[in-house]
Amino acid sequence: MTIDKKFINIFHDVSINAAHASYNLVGKKDKKNADKVAVDSMRKDLNKIDMKGKVVIGEGELDEAPMLYIGEELGTLKGPELDIAVDPLEGTNFAANNLPGALSVIAVAEKSNLFHAPETYMDKIAINGSDKSIVDLDFTIKKNIENLADYKNKIPGDLTACLLDRPRHKKIIDELKLLGVKIKLISDGDIAGALLVTQDKYNVDIFLGIGGGPEGVLAASALDTFGCFFQSRFLFDTDNDKDRAKKMGIKDFKRKYELDEIVTGDSIFCATGVTSGEIVEGIKIKDNILESETLITHKSSNLKKIFKAEKQIK
Repeated sequence: MTIDKKFINIFHDVSINAAHASYNLVGKKDKKNADKVAVDSMRKDLNKIDMKGKVVIGEGELDEAPMLYIGEELGTLKGPELDIAVDPLEGTNFAANNLPGALSVIAVAEKSNLFHAPETYMDKIAINGSDKSIVDLDFTIKKNIENLADYKNKIPGDLTACLLDRPRHKKIIDELKLLGVKIKLISDGDIAGALLVTQDKYNVDIFLGIGGGPEGVLAASALDTFGCFFQSRFLFDTDNDKDRAKKMGIKDFKRKYELDEIVTGDSIFCATGVTSGEIVEGIKIKDNILESETLITHKSSNLKKIFKAEKQIK
């Protein structure tokens, strides 16, 4: 089974419209409303699509989110059954403060083919290469870096590692410094950070560290089409986290998940820039024409390309 190519343009439009909604609040110091308008836009558009959609990654559980909550059914309920993962505004702080890197993101897969990730932290590692023997969450930082350097025919000092700038990563950062690895710290933007390994032009060799579980699933859907390696392990801090995970069918709390366990079958991924970042340019409006850039992947057609679009603002 594959997802019809016609859905590429449909979900592209969903992503653009959400980005446009948030763009109107860029720099207004109101991250809550910048996110809300993106959520509203995305939900409105998704409900117009001829599909039987179900949110597997969204704004939270039903009791936490009135819209795009996990389990919400979307679409006209006519058409293919699809799993939907959304982050209507990744980088709410970026948008609120008019900083680079805010994105509107949506990923779609066939029913039961997108991992239903709990709202918890995830330990992640990603490289551009599908060989599963190079890096591993259970390897030491030193072994991962030395293996990757050998694989890329480089020395550790020529490698660049990207990770979130968080106190919890101090040990990793200290080890990377001892190995002479170049370190790229990002303040937010877990999805975009992982995508930096997809192409040489971004000069990132490895993405690693602890970030959001839902963001990991969204990034994985794009990494899959690029032929990247991605491995993850959920981290459960409380008994409540574990109870919620059990309800989602997770029994082994220490299990590692490979990319083909997170995304199976066909998928579509769209990430539209709200503010300009390393992956895509942000929204621009001139003479009532909205210009946008979107990274789009579609696994079955091996599509992985940045699309520029223009549309008249009504």
